[in-house]
Formats: sequence, C-alpha cells, structure tokens
Amino acid sequence: MSTGETVKGPASYFPSIEKKYGKPIAHWMEVLKQTGPLKHMDLVSHLKTEHQMGHGHANALVAWFKAKA
Repeated sequence: MSTGETVKGPASYFPSIEKKYGKPIAHWMEVLKQTGPLKHMDLVSHLKTEHQMGHGHANALVAWFKAKA
C-alpha cells in the first residue's frame, strides 16, 4: 500500500540498485563501512571499480551513507 509520498534524493535510486546488483541496500552500506574513512568521490570510485557499479548508483549510495554517518 502506497502512502502517496514520492521518494526523493538518493533513496529514490534504491529499488533500481537492488534490482540491478541483486543485493539489499544494507549490503552496500556494509561495503562502504568496511572500505574505510574515505572522501565521497573515493568511495564512489571504489564502488565503480571494485563492484562495476554505475556512477549514479554509486553516488546515491555514498551520499546516503555519508548523510547517515
């Protein structure tokens, strides 16, 4: 059942990230946590090179991760 609210910001990418890469968002948060304290773009680069993630998806995950840290 929908609440009628549109998801905005980085979380709006989450359904497509989970579908495309087959892992829940919690998995990606753990990957970022284990990667260490890096700058935003260094984390994005890690997801792109080590996990073959697209830039938009990687950026959304890192933005969410950094906002929650």
